[in-house]
Amino acid sequence: MSFSTNAVLHIPHARTAIPPDLRDSLLLDDTLLAAELVAMTDHLTDRLFELPNAIRVVYPVSRLIVDPERFPDDSKEPMAAHGMGAVYERTSTGGPLRERPSHADRENLLRRFYHPHHAALAAAVACRLEETHNSCLLIDCHSFPSRARTFELDPLAPRPDINLGTDPFHTPPELTAGATAAFEKQGFAVQVDRPYRGTLVPARFYQADSRVRSLMVEVNRRLYLDEPTGLARSDFRTVRARITRALEAFARLS
Repeated sequence: MSFSTNAVLHIPHARTAIPPDLRDSLLLDDTLLAAELVAMTDHLTDRLFELPNAIRVVYPVSRLIVDPERFPDDSKEPMAAHGMGAVYERTSTGGPLRERPSHADRENLLRRFYHPHHAALAAAVACRLEETHNSCLLIDCHSFPSRARTFELDPLAPRPDINLGTDPFHTPPELTAGATAAFEKQGFAVQVDRPYRGTLVPARFYQADSRVRSLMVEVNRRLYLDEPTGLARSDFRTVRARITRALEAFARLS
């Protein structure tokens, strides 16, 4: 029997592409840039997260160019205090990544990358709502390093296998409970909103449409990745299959 779903998979941090015309705006040499991409990319999450018949929205460039998971207004973005708002100025170790862009340059970056991506994500959600489902499950797909980085907002939090991020309006308790049970059934240790909290919802629907349910799923990189290189572990396919079974289980509840 085919699997039917109202899900949208949002995959924002899987890619390492640096547009050639923007390479010179980054202050790192090629060796340091390669190391920063290893540290900051959610490697292989575009392959790790699979759900039959889900709509996939994958951000096409590295988050070092523009991070689509940040608020575009730095005054609303907690990570801006670390030089890591939507347009990063600092690296994962606190060093300089780029000179502070002018207002015009920053707006151009947002216009080129951030806003089109969010428009595509909003369109995917709207597509689900307009179908017979009349609902949408948005799964915000991430991975995280097995050791905390100094800039993290909760660096002393436990590092579980799976971290689920929630939103008070868009993540009903039954979704959190169902996802927790589904991942635990696959043998994963699960924490909710630790070490990372929250989940993305397009601004068009945020706190305005309860038909849009959202859950962030963060997978500990030690499970599927050789972290120093960003390459897949030998058991990648096995881990992916376990994650897919969990996604299918709680997606059926939505």
